[in-house]
Amino acid sequence: MVLEILPYGVGHADEGICLLLRIGPYRILLDCGLENIDLLKHPELEGAENATNPLPADLVLCSHAHPDHARGLLALHQSFPELPIYGTEVTCELLPLNWLGEEAQTQVFCMALPWRKPVELLEGLTVELFRCGHLPGAAAILLTYRGSGGENFPHPLSILYTGDFLLSNSRLVEGLPLEELRGLQPQVLILEGSYGTSRLQRRRVLENQLAERIYQAIASGNSVLLPTPALGMGQELLILLRSHHQFTGRDLDIWVDGKVAAGCDAYLEILPQLPASVQNFARHQPLFWDERVRPRVRRFRTENYNVGDNDTNPLLGTTPAIVLTDTNADISRYCQPNTGPWLILLPEKPGFPRPDGNSIIKNANLQVETYLLSEHADASGTTQLVHNLRPQHVIFIHGSPNYLADLANLDELRSRYHLHTPTAGTLVELPIGDTPILADIADATYEGELTEESGVVTITIPEEIGNDPRWKNFADTGLVQARWQGEELVLRGISQRELLTQGSDARVSPEYSCCGNCLYYRGMRCWHQASPLFGFKVTTEGYCPVFERATPRFMESDATNLENTDFPGTTGEG
Repeated sequence: MVLEILPYGVGHADEGICLLLRIGPYRILLDCGLENIDLLKHPELEGAENATNPLPADLVLCSHAHPDHARGLLALHQSFPELPIYGTEVTCELLPLNWLGEEAQTQVFCMALPWRKPVELLEGLTVELFRCGHLPGAAAILLTYRGSGGENFPHPLSILYTGDFLLSNSRLVEGLPLEELRGLQPQVLILEGSYGTSRLQRRRVLENQLAERIYQAIASGNSVLLPTPALGMGQELLILLRSHHQFTGRDLDIWVDGKVAAGCDAYLEILPQLPASVQNFARHQPLFWDERVRPRVRRFRTENYNVGDNDTNPLLGTTPAIVLTDTNADISRYCQPNTGPWLILLPEKPGFPRPDGNSIIKNANLQVETYLLSEHADASGTTQLVHNLRPQHVIFIHGSPNYLADLANLDELRSRYHLHTPTAGTLVELPIGDTPILADIADATYEGELTEESGVVTITIPEEIGNDPRWKNFADTGLVQARWQGEELVLRGISQRELLTQGSDARVSPEYSCCGNCLYYRGMRCWHQASPLFGFKVTTEGYCPVFERATPRFMESDATNLENTDFPGTTGEG
């Protein structure tokens, strides 16, 4: 029995995902996120036995519509029109966004498969799709082979491919339902490791942090620019801004441009496939385009510019606004000198250097920061999925090679499963029935020295640690935070953003009459209605005439009660 995988792309950096699975007599292509499909036009690369087959595979399965998984499908279809391509119904509808502006955009070549219903696509080979969060229509693909042509296997072979997945719910997509997959026990599990062994805060916490930063910028008179991918993140951010309690009812314009706007239109077409809560929201007010309910959401158009006035849009220059546009958009289209100060928020990609804003800062009116909003499972979600499925082989793809190696070196995984972190062009053979062995993957550990002198502890580590691309983020400010974890000492770098946040909330002496010691100071905001600072975020050192000291007894015993109190004029998150 042949069971092996030849990766054409494994998602390192900007490399797309494209995997050729060989199971028995069949060749299945899992995703095609390659920018150049020339490799797929030469089947002799797979072996002499396939050199006479004009097709690169027997069929193609697309997990979801993100470019790194799907951008090569149109070229593949144009080169091999007879090659069948399958995906979910929603994925089929979203795929054309990868080729906006091309004449062939309207070509319908992807065939829809149902959810949770095994379909026999080839003799003895069935495919079943499970929802896996991350993006509308994204699917975990279960392939089961029971033999064909007289073959008879006592146990069928099964492979589960997740593409990208997220266990927690996002604004527009329900998370992967782990209970539906529990007990499948496929022999092979192919899954992403985008976040490696990182453990992130809950998504709702990250959303609130981002909303708070945008609120601060708007309150300070800044407009905010959010360059995002066309599908997924842009629509999630838009719904977050429309429904978050800090923005609902606020006199604010949100402009949407480029492919992000096209993505919003595509989401409206698949509204019946979105979660019930989203459909309920859309019954009461438009999901995206709405100039009546505040904050207003408008489509940014070139004709909005006043050509006679330095090509500026007066609507952007009068009051602070929020703009969502494409990742590679020309920011000078929006951040013009006479449109006021701007905050540009760039999404982080864990495992890779943080986006460098120096290349786009051209004047003092631009400030660039980064944010993290989880789109993939972190270490706890990844290991949870693996342990619930209990496969024999685990193949990690999609992410920084260092992050994938970190996952493969987790003792809880490497002692129980065959672990693989392949590179493009490296054939992975998957023998079934062998006892799990330790993964033969280099573990990047560094030995150093520790000295203690005059009350100062110094830890010296070899300079080779700086060769890791993660070092730049770790050493961002030159400051570290240390804490005990059992008998181990854990070090973590402190970022500039975290340093600024800590500085604004520093502890003050209880003797001072300042906001930090006021009865109405909670969550870094003033909640005294008679105060001129009411509702604003203030530093602990601030002061106003209506200051009321919080007694030590109150601060110690009643802080929890105050935290759960609804102050006048405040509302919960919508």
